[in-house]
Amino acid sequence: MPSLRHEAFLELFRNRPALAAELLRDALGVEVPAYAEARAESAELTQVVPTEYRADLVVQLWEDTPRFAIVVEVQLSADEEKRYTWPVYLTHMRAKLRCPTVLLVVAPDGPVARWGGQPVDLGHPGFVLRPCVAGPERIPVITRPEQAREAVELAVLSAMAHGQGEKGAAIADAVLPGLVGIDEERARFYFDLVMGSLNDAARTALEALMSSGTYEYQSEFARRYFAQGRQEGRQEGRQEGRQEGEVTALLEVLGARGLQVDEQSRQRIAACTDLEQLKRWLRKAVSVQSVQELFESA
Repeated sequence: MPSLRHEAFLELFRNRPALAAELLRDALGVEVPAYAEARAESAELTQVVPTEYRADLVVQLWEDTPRFAIVVEVQLSADEEKRYTWPVYLTHMRAKLRCPTVLLVVAPDGPVARWGGQPVDLGHPGFVLRPCVAGPERIPVITRPEQAREAVELAVLSAMAHGQGEKGAAIADAVLPGLVGIDEERARFYFDLVMGSLNDAARTALEALMSSGTYEYQSEFARRYFAQGRQEGRQEGRQEGRQEGEVTALLEVLGARGLQVDEQSRQRIAACTDLEQLKRWLRKAVSVQSVQELFESA
């Protein structure tokens, strides 16, 4: 039975079927024809074959008729059985839709991606399937908010693929503001996917940013977090209290990321009374490689 994480990846493609075409074209260099509409179809609806031969998802690119089909397979672990079933998926859909058909394997784990990219030799001379694999080396690292707003599902995919790495907090910091502009249910779902994909250091960094009052988030967790922060802010009600909160958040982020804060830098941060400057430092803290870099062009 597919895991919740497996289904979460597929939900991105169900919500934005064009994501499959964009990954093939932009991340993997596959030529994709022009199309008017991308449709995501359940394998149960498109494949009248036994369950063991049903793909995760099929994306069809349409003009008046299907022009191109993409069999989307999410692989969170290696499964040798897929090397026998993947060719079935492709040939069945090609025969059914009468159009070129490509296999897209989404594998966020590096070793699994390398396994999935191995050619599948069917035995017939020249009949070799070379899967198109979107692994961590191919899934883009999105750290600019404007980029995330233009392609929310791709940005969430970026967080899910890279959230455990050193760029995790920077990716999430770019993705989360863009969730405000989409429907609430989808925003809550994506928020939880992003936060659940982060390592402890990145999550601490994001929670510190959230407590600064910069964003409005959509999940119940975020509402509770913000309500708590606002209540504390009302109780303090003083510029000094807000300044101390920003200093604490900044030092927590740097510490969570394993960056050593020397005494001189600590004193400089603590002495700053400019709230806007502290917020700028806090944003930079999720991605800088050293405390010294924090103060560059400050």
